[in-house]
Amino acid sequence: MAPVVESVSSSGEHTFSKPARSRIRLLAGLGVEGDAHQGRTVKHRSRVAVDPSQPNLRQVHLIHAELLEEVALAGFSVRPGQMGENITTRGLDLLGLSRGTVLGFGQARVEVTGLRNPCAQIDGFSPGLLKQTVYRDGEGALVRRAGIMGVVLEGGVVEPGMTVGVYEPEGPHVPLEKV
Repeated sequence: MAPVVESVSSSGEHTFSKPARSRIRLLAGLGVEGDAHQGRTVKHRSRVAVDPSQPNLRQVHLIHAELLEEVALAGFSVRPGQMGENITTRGLDLLGLSRGTVLGFGQARVEVTGLRNPCAQIDGFSPGLLKQTVYRDGEGALVRRAGIMGVVLEGGVVEPGMTVGVYEPEGPHVPLEKV
């Protein structure tokens, strides 16, 4: 089965969760139309405080629906958009993609820039959820599972049910790091 878009979400305000929408429009070089994180430079408050001129490598946030199912098994109820993602996918190992992979949604194209670095706001949404999305493995390495981030290369409409095209970059696999 080809990977698909399960849900899309956006919010014009800096809220942790984003309401589900029937569709979102991606704008090349900017992100999700009308979303608080839209822009060429960083929009996340903590990053703006450090250097507001940094490029926005976090224009689009994607999470795999399978993560929501895994946290449900641990007793958490999380619906698409509630962890702040713009696009919820199904059938695609987002965390295993190589940096620079391009994801296609109809005409829209999103280049994967790295992993979301989950923060304490996740526990504000649901106490204990942060430990489900970031933890240390048996060898002490930090494991981030709260989705991936990307930048919009080509704009277009994204809506639930769309197939996701996956275009790996040439060359060796480059594991995702936090952005």
